[in-house]
Amino acid sequence: MKTIKILYWISISLFGLSILSGAGLYFFNYQHAFQEFSGLGFPTWLIYPLAVAKILGILLLFQRKNNTLKEWAFAGFFFNLLLAFGAHLMINDGEAFGPVLVMLFMFASYYFDKRINNAQEH
Repeated sequence: MKTIKILYWISISLFGLSILSGAGLYFFNYQHAFQEFSGLGFPTWLIYPLAVAKILGILLLFQRKNNTLKEWAFAGFFFNLLLAFGAHLMINDGEAFGPVLVMLFMFASYYFDKRINNAQEH
């Protein structure tokens, strides 16, 4: 069980840092985010709401009280990363690997979180 907890904390930390660095980019380098969103064909008015949603989602993942909200946060991140992957793939800018890597961190976090929760229930 100790190994699973260590792997969980490694994966959730890498995932959280990846997501928060993206949200930070949206706030602190808006022009770059604006150009990226425009280039991918996304509306630029989504930049700030998406940054706030990412921060709130990460906070939900690190809480241990409400598993339903945690599930919704994982689902939201899944769709966000899936859309990011698809958008980069469609414009063929060579940056589709980033969302895939972050998604791998997310899947690992989800898997180890489930293992920990199941072990605590039994």
